[in-house]
Amino acid sequence: MPKVTLSGRDSDRQAGRSQHSVGVKQMRTLLVEDDALLGEGVADGLTQAGFSVRHVSSGESAKVAMLTEPMGLVVLDLGLPGMSGLEVLRWIRGQQMSIPVLILTARDTVEDKVQGLDLGADDYLIKPFELAELVARARALMRRSEGASAPLLVHGRLELDTVAHRARFEDREVALTGREFAILLELLRNVGRILSRNELEERLYGWGQEIESNAVEVHIHHLRRKFWRGLIRTVRGVGYTVRREDA
Repeated sequence: MPKVTLSGRDSDRQAGRSQHSVGVKQMRTLLVEDDALLGEGVADGLTQAGFSVRHVSSGESAKVAMLTEPMGLVVLDLGLPGMSGLEVLRWIRGQQMSIPVLILTARDTVEDKVQGLDLGADDYLIKPFELAELVARARALMRRSEGASAPLLVHGRLELDTVAHRARFEDREVALTGREFAILLELLRNVGRILSRNELEERLYGWGQEIESNAVEVHIHHLRRKFWRGLIRTVRGVGYTVRREDA
């Protein structure tokens, strides 16, 4: 992961505003950031790291997104137009949503951090920040919400490091693209369960992204070539599965 320093609009300049299982949804991320350039950079970085990102630029749009789509994480800027980030956070917790929330802000005082954490934020990142740190914190929050702190998934001769995003097979490292890793991760987290193509597409692509008709099939084909053909089984008309080792 390249080190990219990102900075955004200072929330303090916005005077007069009030302040702020393992399933397919777990890597679906809602990014709430009104700075278009910063938001695009963060969304691209998270997507490259295997997250499926929906980017909105206002608190009201964030509410609509969370009421219409299952999300695994919210990355929330405090300095939003209209409904502030803290107001969005208060609304999320008022809806009894347990979704983890990572705050992005230019405010670095202890009082601001305490206010955000007291309202139910799970983590706090100060602008400017490095993309690699954001990705690491996002993954940690998702692991915590899943109740799965172990970073290593093992299936026979295959090891998948969910923190470093690396794969090993028979003690050699195997290079995977971001989407190959994402598909393999989802299948290994659901060993014995059949995942449909639509489920895997939702895991791979962010909201509004164009999906090629055979994209999942192509990635599955590449994974079989890089590991072994019997790793991923096709269930015709239903989807794909990784069998349990004792099956």
